[in-house]
Amino acid sequence: MLYQGVLRKMRTENGNPIQYFLVFENDFININQLLDKEIQIDFIKYQCLNCGRERPIYRQGFCRSCFFESPAAGDWIMKPELSTAHLDKEDRDLEYEKKAQLQPHIVYLANSSNVKVGVTRKNQVPTRWIDQGAHEAIEIVEVPNRYLAGITEVALKAHVSDKTSWQKMLKNDIEDVNLVEWRDKLKTYVPEEVADYFIDSNAETHLEFPVLQYPEKVKSLNLDKTPSYSGILKGVKGQYLIFEDQTVFNVRANEGYYVGIGIM
Repeated sequence: MLYQGVLRKMRTENGNPIQYFLVFENDFININQLLDKEIQIDFIKYQCLNCGRERPIYRQGFCRSCFFESPAAGDWIMKPELSTAHLDKEDRDLEYEKKAQLQPHIVYLANSSNVKVGVTRKNQVPTRWIDQGAHEAIEIVEVPNRYLAGITEVALKAHVSDKTSWQKMLKNDIEDVNLVEWRDKLKTYVPEEVADYFIDSNAETHLEFPVLQYPEKVKSLNLDKTPSYSGILKGVKGQYLIFEDQTVFNVRANEGYYVGIGIM
């Protein structure tokens, strides 16, 4: 069976285990159903997620010009503390930025390879944690806009990491920690203007990924260097497909790549 389409990050449904879906324009694949099956991935062409043109992908699924012009790729995406919509100040498109920035945001702690702090829109919980491969997470602050979440993250990352080691995450080289204790320990570092939004009465969320076999070493599949690959799927974690030969494929990092996927 052959599917074709442009890659976007896998959609997920939280469950035991999490369900993963690769969605194309006119079809979708339930990735969980492919465990222990051989899959072939063939790179066909580029297709920018913004303009739809066949141009080399620069970053985040966008061609170079769209990356520097589209409001969906503004600097505030990666650095929420740069958000300015709450000041009625435009970066690239104020209407777009108001919709994205002026809504409830969560500052959270997640444990995927280590404890890290992060920011996401409230409606992206627990999707954001799943995408990062976190096996446990907890909300610590809920604020009304992205800017307040951003300055909180900046303040907290002086005391806790804001990075994930994707290799450790994929090898399941992790340890359980008490995120409630971490939350309480970091409370004192929350900025004064955010203190009233601190959450002090919730519990950890635990997540179960559909993985039959974790790799001992990881080798990342690069479609530009290896445009055709086949392997037996052994798991999905974060936005990675994990294969029996210890190859891993980051779907999200390959957004904008138009591929053929064959199921043997």
